Amino acid sequence: PPTSTKHGVVFGQVLTVSLSPEPIWLDADPTRLEHVVVNLLTNAVKSTIDGGNISLSVVQTGDECELRVRDTGVGIAPELLPRIFDLFTQAERSLDRSQGGLGIGLALVERLVKLHNGRVDVTSVLGQGSEFLVHLPLAMSTALHSPEPAEAFPAMGSSFRVLVVDDNLDAAECLTLLLQAAGHDVRTAYTGPAAMQMAIDYGPEIVLLDIGLPELDGYQVAKRIRQQPAHQDTVLVAMTGYGQDGDRQQSQEAGFDHHLVKPADFGSVLAILATMKPR
Repeated sequence: PPTSTKHGVVFGQVLTVSLSPEPIWLDADPTRLEHVVVNLLTNAVKSTIDGGNISLSVVQTGDECELRVRDTGVGIAPELLPRIFDLFTQAERSLDRSQGGLGIGLALVERLVKLHNGRVDVTSVLGQGSEFLVHLPLAMSTALHSPEPAEAFPAMGSSFRVLVVDDNLDAAECLTLLLQAAGHDVRTAYTGPAAMQMAIDYGPEIVLLDIGLPELDGYQVAKRIRQQPAHQDTVLVAMTGYGQDGDRQQSQEAGFDHHLVKPADFGSVLAILATMKPR
């Protein structure tokens, strides 16, 4: 049967939504799937000029649900496509920076889709737009479902108190949501002084600390955290675009336990958490 189609205008762009006329049953967390859709649409809006077209479609194909987001925007350079789902796709910035980069929310999309045992593909032509296709497995039986809200994802192993520090709001939100989806308790700070105060008030077990912060950079923050007796055993992870031997030596001297180079794979963060023991 034909799908239903709606048209609207978002920031001067034409949005077309095409949905299956029949329900598609998934074993899914609706809040997390909302994050997926919002991030894909936000990415499309940012990359599409006024008067461009954005489309969202949801169909059932075989034993999968396919969610497709297309845009007629600027597209993605071929050299960026293999890294588009990295946590920080554009890491080549100065030590103290405030500009965001392409793909920050896409790392969140890929991780949440994987948590649903799905996958996400991307195709793009520079100057002609992009298409993101999310594949999600159907529920084994519709009898399993009820009108009750789906439960959130269970914690994956031990749950820790995590402090995420990054002056890039999109990057901080992305990493925070990923960690929350993995079952951790997370707080966020955007400046060095705020991170210091949050460390005192919150008492994190692990701090994911960006180096290029305004006011106090990550090295200074790490040194001051280490000076506090209560944080001698707190795990400090440097998040930076610099990975030479001298950079790693500098982070070690500042008191960091780990050094992750952007674009950082979220699996590397989870691997560090897996080595920790609850207090």
